[in-house]
Amino acid sequence: MKARSYYQCRECGARSVQWAGRCDACAAWNTMVAMGGAAPADVSAGSKRAMSLSEVRCEGVTRWSSGLQELDRVLGGGVVPGSVVLLGGDPGIGKSTILIQTLAAMSANLSALYVTGEESTAQVALRGRRLGLLAPGMKLLAETNVEAIIAQARLEAPRVLVIDSIQTVYLPHLAQAPGSVAQVREAAATLVRYAKESDTALFLVGHVTKEGQLAGPRVLEHMVDAVLYFEGDSGSRYRLIRAIKNRFGAVNEIGVFVMTEGGLREVTNPSALFLRQDAHNAPGSVTLVTQEGTRPLLVEVQALIDESPGGNPRRVALGLDGQRLGMLLALLHRHGGHATGRHDVFVNVAGGVRVTETASDLAVLLACASSLTDRPVPRDLVVFGEVGLAGEMRPVPRGQERLREAAKLGFKRAIVPAANVAKRTTHGDIAVFGAKQLREALAQFLKDN
Repeated sequence: MKARSYYQCRECGARSVQWAGRCDACAAWNTMVAMGGAAPADVSAGSKRAMSLSEVRCEGVTRWSSGLQELDRVLGGGVVPGSVVLLGGDPGIGKSTILIQTLAAMSANLSALYVTGEESTAQVALRGRRLGLLAPGMKLLAETNVEAIIAQARLEAPRVLVIDSIQTVYLPHLAQAPGSVAQVREAAATLVRYAKESDTALFLVGHVTKEGQLAGPRVLEHMVDAVLYFEGDSGSRYRLIRAIKNRFGAVNEIGVFVMTEGGLREVTNPSALFLRQDAHNAPGSVTLVTQEGTRPLLVEVQALIDESPGGNPRRVALGLDGQRLGMLLALLHRHGGHATGRHDVFVNVAGGVRVTETASDLAVLLACASSLTDRPVPRDLVVFGEVGLAGEMRPVPRGQERLREAAKLGFKRAIVPAANVAKRTTHGDIAVFGAKQLREALAQFLKDN
């Protein structure tokens, strides 16, 4: 039977058996182009037999160490054979650096292939020597043709494969330019199929847009097993890798690194890194115990409240949700008796960490109250807890783990929601005050001062 051609949208990659001036999927005009060969057909009936849940065999997942404990944590315990990981981040943040370090470590026991579409092999080798990496088992390839990459991979048979980056590779039978939606989608699908067939661990580097989202079609994130974001301020040495999606581990898990002249160095105790080390106790600074994946993390929440010179007070939040800050200031006025309507309010999470969970509510409120009353918060006090619109203190997940982490770092007191105070659980040397209402937490803070 003669193969039937089809048409594909240059913007979104949608396919159709006939040409149309307007794409039904993305509503773009004049983007349908003719493609050779037949569109993918459905699997013939009866080729596979449905199985009951009890019949399916589930063996334990084998994992390889990446050589970096923080990266292993984010991946859920290590690299899974046959898995596909998409790593995104701003230009120059260290995506290529960490992957070169990872492959250099893994190549001691596993064959590894690093494919670069943006640099030459000499440039990659120079970076490796600058980082002090000696990896004789790691192969380099400068290639952008996906078919040539897979042919070389079949020849070398690597257990770990890196594509840097997915926006630079292309399939020759597609008319679109590399980086287009259709090319990114089809190239990624071809590489994913190879990884699954050969049981090769595949890392894909992805570009990001100016909004900080991964460039290319959204379906790219659905194809892969894990999506990791490299976060960090360009002016800071700290780098965070956060798991947004992970089929083999917890999401929102983070790994903390420091960028040095010798590459990325792991931070095994990030809580000590983000807390202030000086003995000066200034008003407006509160220690928060936040939860990032399975890891309790202690960070410093700072607030500065000052009279506004104009008639339009400013509300600025760095590392926190700006809209939630406005709600918390209203709660501070209604249930705490502290008005900020004529003041500029600036709130910051020190160290460039971004806190997204609602357990930061109490820390923000106490930091604002401390700055407004000019009363410093005791250095040995930690807080966490969500505050409702009625002023009630709501419990947060993993409260006991947060308290144990605070006690391990030497904190002596804590103000938390009453529901997070376990009756028969010890917290080490930390004394816990459980509040049911915001006014109780604020009263305890004033009492401590």
